[in-house]
Amino acid sequence: MKEFFDCLKCKECGRSYPKEALHVCEFDFGPLEATYHYHKIKKYVSRQMIESGPYSMWRYEPFLPLEEEPTVGLHTGMTPLLDAKRLAKILGVKALYIKNDTVNFPTLSFKDRVVSVALSRAKELHYEVVSCASTGNLANSLAAHAAANGFKSYVLIPADLEPAKVIGSLVYNTRVIGIKGSYDKVNRLCSEIAGKYRWAFVNVNFRPYYAEGSKTMGFEILEQMGWKIPDHTVICMASGSLLTKIDKAYQEAILCGLVEEKPYAIHGAQASGCNPITAAFKKGTDLIRPIANPNTIAKSLAIGTPADGYYAIQTIRRTGGYAEDVTDQEIIEGIKILAETEGVFAETAGGVTVGCAKKLIQKGYIPQESQVVLCITGNGLKTAEVLKDHLNPIDVIDPYIQDFDKIVDFEK
Repeated sequence: MKEFFDCLKCKECGRSYPKEALHVCEFDFGPLEATYHYHKIKKYVSRQMIESGPYSMWRYEPFLPLEEEPTVGLHTGMTPLLDAKRLAKILGVKALYIKNDTVNFPTLSFKDRVVSVALSRAKELHYEVVSCASTGNLANSLAAHAAANGFKSYVLIPADLEPAKVIGSLVYNTRVIGIKGSYDKVNRLCSEIAGKYRWAFVNVNFRPYYAEGSKTMGFEILEQMGWKIPDHTVICMASGSLLTKIDKAYQEAILCGLVEEKPYAIHGAQASGCNPITAAFKKGTDLIRPIANPNTIAKSLAIGTPADGYYAIQTIRRTGGYAEDVTDQEIIEGIKILAETEGVFAETAGGVTVGCAKKLIQKGYIPQESQVVLCITGNGLKTAEVLKDHLNPIDVIDPYIQDFDKIVDFEK
């Protein structure tokens, strides 16, 4: 394999660290990030080379932090980019596309991307136990990939998580541990565990590797758009990492000559019941005030102390984007309108993205003549219970044609 992965670097002071299970700078406690030899990548990659690669996220392997060939999630990625003409008409924008990770393999969310990278790296560093703190999707993905690759796994989740997401982890025979309290309490406990046990915690000590997997969604958008950067990209935010990494993919593609540089805007979307990033952005500050008790149906986004919130705000501002949030009712409406117009059933986070996009267009932050991509990150089957009281009831009739005719006649 080519030597493209350079080292880990502190995002604050720029100090370099070895390519190990590290995630925080020992000097200023800044987060560590994977860096690359871009001059080597630029000489190696081309559009043709990428397009001839595997039909998975691993066609972008030169931009990912591995030293050997990938071993986990070899069929993950390359999800559809849908030309959403019907939804575009309703929202009032010229061109709208849905990046549809509701069908990602194997667990129907974008988290399959990040876990594939983290666990491939865990194999390289000879870890046998993998773990995570999760609001559901990450737990499902880690459990599935661990089962398929011979890892022992533990997932820690808030005890009140959606039942479908709990089952979606238990089925893989992982050890699921429910913690009383919010995700932030789960995460703090995981940081203590990671310091005590030699486990690969994908979103703690393996976070620099894990986070880079999100870039593959950005690279796929560029390739599927004909190697062009969309005018506007709307991305839901929990920690804020996905937003920053899609932007990083756009920047790396420019740097390595895969796309032409152009102005573009990246917008962040949150639920009003847990909106620490959008609240800070709207106040014009970098100071993110933690939310101790999130109160939203979008549990996958309910992170009150977002690790990458500051960097998400900087990305949104630098690109000329905006940060918006929506109520639970608007989330439900977003889920329904996406399903009714495009046949895509998204989980609550997708309702957040659609609902915020609607507001951004109405308020003029996204001009009507723009080209827009909405990143839909997870499948609605995982959070179906939120729709229970918001859909039409089924008709129950006796098995006779005259009873059926009555329903048809009534609808006419």
